[in-house]
Amino acid sequence: MDYSKLIDIAAYTLPSLITGGVAYYFFNAYLKNEDGRRRFLLHKDAQKNALPLRLQAYERMALFLERINPGKLLVRIAPLSTDKNDYEALLIRHIEQEFEHNLTQQVYLTDECWNVILTAKNTIIQTIRKTTLKAENADKLREMILTDLMEAQSPTVLALSFIKNEITEIIG
Repeated sequence: MDYSKLIDIAAYTLPSLITGGVAYYFFNAYLKNEDGRRRFLLHKDAQKNALPLRLQAYERMALFLERINPGKLLVRIAPLSTDKNDYEALLIRHIEQEFEHNLTQQVYLTDECWNVILTAKNTIIQTIRKTTLKAENADKLREMILTDLMEAQSPTVLALSFIKNEITEIIG
């Protein structure tokens, strides 16, 4: 066997293998970069299309919170009779209907925001139920809820503040 031929073959083969390896490395890196760029552009486009939907969901939930704010709810919904239990049921039914109407908006909101809205809704319902136990009739129930509202901040105000902060973060 002629060692000079083996050395010649190795001298030609080794640089080709190194060049092939370097080319493979750079080609692979280029493809990964292009894939990442493509994903980024798709994500950016999807965000651009989803932003109006998200903002609309936040608007609808802000409207929901305004509509279930006890001060506005009690003005909008007058008692049909003097029975406090009937009035309690009427108020809670209106809150639940408003909530069910906007239930699908949770798809566009963060989990934390949705939980804040749920907490506000449930707190208002609990306040109505607790106040009903102390009230004598529907008119007294209304007065007591409004009095409690003046002493403490409504949960809807806190939830609206949270929504506004999230929108500020989204818009930048």
